Amino acid sequence: MLKGKNGIVFGVANDKSIAYAVAKKLRAEGAMVIASCLNQKAYDIVSPGLLSLDIPVQACNVEDSEQLKTFINDVADELGQFDFIVHSIAWAPLEDLHGRVIDSSSAGFSRAMAISCHSFAEIAHLCTPYMTDGGSLVTMTYIGADEAVPHYGLMGPVKAALESLVRYMALELGPQNIRVHAVSPGPIMTRAASGIEEFDVLMKHAIERAPLARLVTTDEVANLTAFLCNDTSSGMTGQTIYVDGGCHAVS
Repeated sequence: MLKGKNGIVFGVANDKSIAYAVAKKLRAEGAMVIASCLNQKAYDIVSPGLLSLDIPVQACNVEDSEQLKTFINDVADELGQFDFIVHSIAWAPLEDLHGRVIDSSSAGFSRAMAISCHSFAEIAHLCTPYMTDGGSLVTMTYIGADEAVPHYGLMGPVKAALESLVRYMALELGPQNIRVHAVSPGPIMTRAASGIEEFDVLMKHAIERAPLARLVTTDEVANLTAFLCNDTSSGMTGQTIYVDGGCHAVS
């Protein structure tokens, strides 16, 4: 379904991460994929697995605008153009994430917003000139953007801003035939999720609440993302789409 398509998957942390599963799925569907990770330490962790799947990976810290610009330009030189971009990056300082939102520091809140939300807009700004035939931009969110989830704290408002950003980007980029989506998985034990307090309780509650009575897998998230990156989803944009066992549909 993706043969002849090219793109980037941002935010691979390890082989259990959503970004890893997405990159693997897109490559299996025939796409040419280049992945990013945070730094050299992350590269040493993820590169053996990704390279074995014929997925090149480079370190790229989205907080460094010049590094991000250079990375995207280098990938564009290699691939020629982009048909999809997947953004799977989220971070907040633990001292702010573990406290009350009203106690969060201005610096911590701002940095969480810059890394987890605004980086998607910055990546779009840099990548869309290379999306001359249209394509898809996909980011990852969580139901904590729409509901107040215990212990999700600071990331709730940040993800709410990200989902709003998706809608505005869809409006702005629609004339270029570029579609924008947020994928909202249920709780999955990834490296990013490990920073959330009592995450095991959150997962247990999700199982009890979900009509499917189970957690979802990174592969299921990857399947949805691949659909949004291929032409069969050409009539869709500006949505938050859940892959959470049905948790979002029940109270």
